[in-house]
Amino acid sequence: MSLHIAGLRGWRRRGAALGAGLASALAMPPLALWPVLAFTLPVLVWLIDGTRGQGRRGVGAAFGIGWWFGFGYLLAGLWWIGNALLVQADVFAWLLPFAVLALPAGLALHLGLGCALARLAWPTGPLRILALAGSLTAADWLRGHLLTGFPWNSFGYALASDLRLAQAAALFGLWGLGFVTVATLAAPALLAEGRSSGRTRLGLPLLAGLLLAVLWGTGEWRLATTTVADVPGVKLRIMQPDLPQDEKFRYDARERVMDLYVATSESEGGLAGITQLIWPESAFPFFLEREPAALMRIASMLPPGTSLITGAARIEGDGTQPPRVYNSIRAIAADGAILATADKVHLVPFGEYLPFQPLLESIGLEQLTRVRGGFSAASRRSAMHLPGFPTVMPLICYEAIFPDEVRGDIAAADSRPGVLLNLSNDAWFGLTPGPYQHFEQARLRAVEHGLPMVRATNNGISALVDPLGRVRGMLPLGVRGVLDGPLPTALEATPYERGGFLIPLALVLMSLSVSFATAWHHTRFG
Repeated sequence: MSLHIAGLRGWRRRGAALGAGLASALAMPPLALWPVLAFTLPVLVWLIDGTRGQGRRGVGAAFGIGWWFGFGYLLAGLWWIGNALLVQADVFAWLLPFAVLALPAGLALHLGLGCALARLAWPTGPLRILALAGSLTAADWLRGHLLTGFPWNSFGYALASDLRLAQAAALFGLWGLGFVTVATLAAPALLAEGRSSGRTRLGLPLLAGLLLAVLWGTGEWRLATTTVADVPGVKLRIMQPDLPQDEKFRYDARERVMDLYVATSESEGGLAGITQLIWPESAFPFFLEREPAALMRIASMLPPGTSLITGAARIEGDGTQPPRVYNSIRAIAADGAILATADKVHLVPFGEYLPFQPLLESIGLEQLTRVRGGFSAASRRSAMHLPGFPTVMPLICYEAIFPDEVRGDIAAADSRPGVLLNLSNDAWFGLTPGPYQHFEQARLRAVEHGLPMVRATNNGISALVDPLGRVRGMLPLGVRGVLDGPLPTALEATPYERGGFLIPLALVLMSLSVSFATAWHHTRFG
């Protein structure tokens, strides 16, 4: 099998890489069949094996293999993004091929570079597995940072779907988990080595299996032995309205929207005893500053001692210049006063703003949210301090998928937060894999930092997650309702939060250094 795959050329080689990439997407939610990578990553190894002896052409061939693999993987994992363009199909449907095909094609360049980097060393034997793990981890990191970054479905999220294996993220975060994913699940490629390789053929796959077993066992032990209490005096209610996306931003529907929010919030016995009511991102088709009646309606709904935390677009300006609009979180007291505000920092390109905006607007393009001029980004993420509630680290929508940003913001905060708050609106993507993937990625931030996460979305998945990533309660996708529960307490800062980024960096540098040194020695001394 390995020799046959390594011997493929031309369209057969490209087809094998594409097929392996397409199948690899099964490792991600909602299916989360992560063992499939133990079959697809070896195919990637064998295809790169087939580029040996081709000199510089072999590096280019490895880039092509990585690109086709990455294109298949990202196409199958991100096709649902196109659904957002169908919400206002009369305006945006013509962009569907660009979103569904061009985005995976562009992001796949990183995996192409990762495979080319691995091929530059590509030592014989087991070390080539480590070369691939280091290179693909570096490529995933680059994809998560370059051009605003988009680390969606990075390889580490495959193992994170198993909560016991996900506990390792408290030690070394997503990038360390990604290195382990590739290193362990590509190792079965060695089982196809010739019998003459003996212990070499079996050693690394056995070690990979042992490592996964150890991580699984220690994760199970951590989950079984770690006690998580509840914050005294706090009772949350998350409201999930399941409002159709085409109605959510219609100003003429503002009264129906408010009626739905209030009625849903007051269901299940009313708001008595609730200390914090939480609504999702961009809850209103208007600016609160310009709708005093809406604030009065909120105040009349909230019992004394209850506050509302909600997503709400915020407008700022003195009339002398065009106003600035922010995607924000607002905390509102029972008397209608705004207690705190946090603005979104990491905006969605083409969704909330247009890169090269004057040029693209001149040819008729506009961002999906259709806010004139686009949203403005806050200069920094600020923690929210609310009466009777732990310090909040706000994460609006896909801000929760950037592990390095979350870690940096926590490190820069004036005090360590007690809860991560993720308000989102995944209704753009309908009943597709997208919201499932978004939830799993947000949940991993809780494990990485030992902080509980409160997540409120328009159509799901809303949840209360404890600092070990355990779901205390959930509102599924496509359901309207409320979720009540206490707020779990935070754990001590994890090794990852205190500097665990150094561990995956060391793994990548070590694997690549050893691989390049071995390849250089082999080239020089034979």
